[in-house]
Amino acid sequence: MNQLYPMKFEPLFKDKIWGGNKIKTELNLDFSPLPNCGEVWALSGVDENISIVSNGFLKGNELNELIEIYMGDLIGDAVYEKFGNEFPLLIKFIDANDYLSIQVHPDDELAAKRKIGYGKSEMWYIIQADENAELISGFNCKTDKASYLKNMENKTLKQILNHENVKSGDVFYIPAGRVHALGPGLLLAEIQQTSDTTYRIYDWDRLDDKGNPRQLHTEEALDAIDFNLYDNYKTQYENKLNKTVHLVESPFFTTNLLYFNQIIEKDYEELDSFVIFTCVEGSCSILSGAENYNLAKGEIILLPAECKKIQLKATKECKLLETYILL
Repeated sequence: MNQLYPMKFEPLFKDKIWGGNKIKTELNLDFSPLPNCGEVWALSGVDENISIVSNGFLKGNELNELIEIYMGDLIGDAVYEKFGNEFPLLIKFIDANDYLSIQVHPDDELAAKRKIGYGKSEMWYIIQADENAELISGFNCKTDKASYLKNMENKTLKQILNHENVKSGDVFYIPAGRVHALGPGLLLAEIQQTSDTTYRIYDWDRLDDKGNPRQLHTEEALDAIDFNLYDNYKTQYENKLNKTVHLVESPFFTTNLLYFNQIIEKDYEELDSFVIFTCVEGSCSILSGAENYNLAKGEIILLPAECKKIQLKATKECKLLETYILL
């Protein structure tokens, strides 16, 4: 069997009512045929949205088919034992040109109870933010189910939500249960559990392309919402050139920031997982074995678990999100 290698994938473009044009203008993914491209699914194991390899001898193969063949060599033995042939993470680029709906996701326990697969915890890395851009994450005051429903009824929900001013480089971890929404003027990378379950709480009284209000999931969301108040909703970290900086460590994924302008050696000998590199700024080349792979802003690459030693070389001062699973 041929040796596995760093894999690139064909992007999946998604038209959204709130989408814009930054996926073309900022990420240079200008081959989207969609007028309001709100999302690019860069790496997906979601049913009917399975990523297809775009490079090397495995070009044209679906990700889940390759997991079935290569198992732990591709995604790590422990990861394969837990998730089987379903790739456990979904990587997106999102262009919010308008407010997204206020929404919440179930956790694994509630998702299992409702027989809808896994829950959905996620993180956002802000690639670009317009002046005065904001997002919603959690509540700004102590609340409970009764007061929440009263605010829903009175159309004052927005007043009890935590609004965050956002700039490039900001990071937000959104655990399952946290009410959230992106605001206009944001381009970001999203890393999440493999799940497409979203409970829409409020959609700004928007109408769809047929003039109908979009469906809300008021009842379904109630058992999913975490009503607790937290001190800080933004991830605090310090940019360090040519160092690995930890951003998110969760049971579902670990993500680090690699900010570099030189050559970096990476050794994953002790890691029993695949690694995903998401390029959010600049460009680099990845040397694995005797082959070089180029990676530019707006692209991702999947490093199979059996590829243990690589070299990263910045071709333009580069920022990568390095994501893997620790079980």
